[in-house]
Amino acid sequence: MGDRWQVTVDRGVCIGSGMCAAAAPDGFRLDTARQSHPVAPETDADERILAAAEGCPVEAITLTSAGSDEAVFPPEE
Repeated sequence: MGDRWQVTVDRGVCIGSGMCAAAAPDGFRLDTARQSHPVAPETDADERILAAAEGCPVEAITLTSAGSDEAVFPPEE
């Protein structure tokens, strides 16, 4: 079994650009208030999910390893 990620979106930071939903349409949706949310709070590690997090203009998306809470994105300094 591959790596699993916890996906969270800080809705207080999200500006609703939709870039995450464009990069990973199976991973993110915008609600009626144009706020992003993950389709599933835990998902298989996926390059599209990572690209969505990296491409978020306000860094509202956090990815952590499921079970260990080790940072995937943004990386810990």
